[in-house]
Amino acid sequence: MTTMGEGDRLEIEFGLCSRIGKRERNEDYAGVYLGAPEERATLGIVAALADGMGGAKGGRVAAELAVRSFIDGYVSEAALRGVRVAGARSLEAINRWAHAIGRADAALQDMGSTFTGLILQGRQAHVLHVGDSRLYRLRDGRLTLLTNDHTLRGAGRNHILTRAIGPSPALQIDYLKEEARTHDRYLICSDGVHGVLPDRALAEELARRTSPEETASHIVDAATDARSADNMTAIVLDVLGLPVANLADLQRTAAALPIIATPSAGERVDDYSLSAILADGPYSRVFRGLDETTGQQVVVKLPKPSVAGDAVLRQAFLRESWITTRIRSPFVGECIDVPPSRRSCLYTVMPFYEGETLERRLGRAPTIRIASGLQIAIRLARGVAALHRAGVIHRDIKPDNVILQSEGGLKLVDLGVARLPQLEDVAKAAAPGTPSFMAPELFEGAPGDELSDQFALGVTIFRMFTGAYPYGEIEPFSRPRFGRPVSLSKLRPDLPAWIDRALSRAFAVKREDRFNDVLELIYEFEHGADRASPADDVRLPLYERNPLMFWKAVAALLALALLATLAAPHR
Repeated sequence: MTTMGEGDRLEIEFGLCSRIGKRERNEDYAGVYLGAPEERATLGIVAALADGMGGAKGGRVAAELAVRSFIDGYVSEAALRGVRVAGARSLEAINRWAHAIGRADAALQDMGSTFTGLILQGRQAHVLHVGDSRLYRLRDGRLTLLTNDHTLRGAGRNHILTRAIGPSPALQIDYLKEEARTHDRYLICSDGVHGVLPDRALAEELARRTSPEETASHIVDAATDARSADNMTAIVLDVLGLPVANLADLQRTAAALPIIATPSAGERVDDYSLSAILADGPYSRVFRGLDETTGQQVVVKLPKPSVAGDAVLRQAFLRESWITTRIRSPFVGECIDVPPSRRSCLYTVMPFYEGETLERRLGRAPTIRIASGLQIAIRLARGVAALHRAGVIHRDIKPDNVILQSEGGLKLVDLGVARLPQLEDVAKAAAPGTPSFMAPELFEGAPGDELSDQFALGVTIFRMFTGAYPYGEIEPFSRPRFGRPVSLSKLRPDLPAWIDRALSRAFAVKREDRFNDVLELIYEFEHGADRASPADDVRLPLYERNPLMFWKAVAALLALALLATLAAPHR
């Protein structure tokens, strides 16, 4: 028994058993390649079995050559050519050599072999196959045969191969690719096993879930008891863990899942009961719901049919969950991984966080005071910093996407239009954000980066304290002119000037005037009061803080003076 992998990498466990049976020699050959840890992300793992044929030692030579040379050839070319091409080129080279030697060497006359190879790379399983060895997959209790026997049909002809390595100078290879899943169990076996054991018996043995080594041995024992007249070989391989999905996985999944007609409250989708609509936009509808399998309160976001033809918007629904698997922060919302076996259509699922959005909180009294406001600002900024450390640009930071939890926590949510610069082809067409929170460069076509996120963060905190926008509310599809921002002190004279200075720098029009990193803004929020000068406590004159109020007060005083003058007795 061998185990490989840890954490979010490919993790497998395998066992192998091969016996000579009633033959004079064992012409089966099987092998598993794990490779060095640094190679596994690129090459994956390889499990292969070959059943040799031919005179004298030819069968064994052909089988061993097929497995060993296939692994060597695949490993040398996979990084450059990809799994399918590297595997096929390796088998074709082996076939040419075996065909030539089988004709030239009498001791190896008519040498050849079957070949069945399984390559697990990333989150995919690749199969290359020729002959009548077999590959089965057990998933969710169901056994599926993934290969076809290349033999003549009819009574007494099942062992006559129509395709194999060696007999012909040209080789026709079957190739299959499918998504692998955690807990998949694979069986590769020679015809000495599947020729005497029905699929039902194989399924029962695999479903017992004993260790792969024990299972392989039990299967060969069963074939022996069934009086197999051939060599008997079995490889059992368990998928214990898979790496986090990458861009290619995301694209494939998004393209394959259908988009259903938009459901209503009270309906069910994949055992998620949808109880209430939380949001309803042009591209999606968001429900509060219940996972009937676990009893967990959830939020389910489903795309509307209008999204079906837009690959970028389709991918946005899965990109959010893909990104959150890479973020480790108590201030960034999570997504729930839905098993492929459960998912029938495109949607995302998140935990339901008890509380309210920051935008909703601004609609009720009392006004957020300095202590609680700074606590919110620091937590939100830490969530943004966690995204940036992971190479993620949120691109839609605003009070509507900040959840203030009832127990005092905070979650930054909605990563549907997030940008990953290293995966530019996914997000370059996505909308960059909400106009009133967008940095000037975004209106010029910039894709968004850490500094534009910082701008939106600053505007969000300004709005939290004031209910207003520093540059005014910006209408969709407009091209705003960014002048001088409204001073925080003008709208909230009770707040210290150092907060005003920090926010003014965060949402500065010129990029070079902003903080180099959100962490610097966090430092200002945490230590600004300690470093403030006494002058910060001097309140600005009313004329500077609010000229309109100043002149209203002057006018009122003048009116009172005029009335007093008119009322005075004249002599």
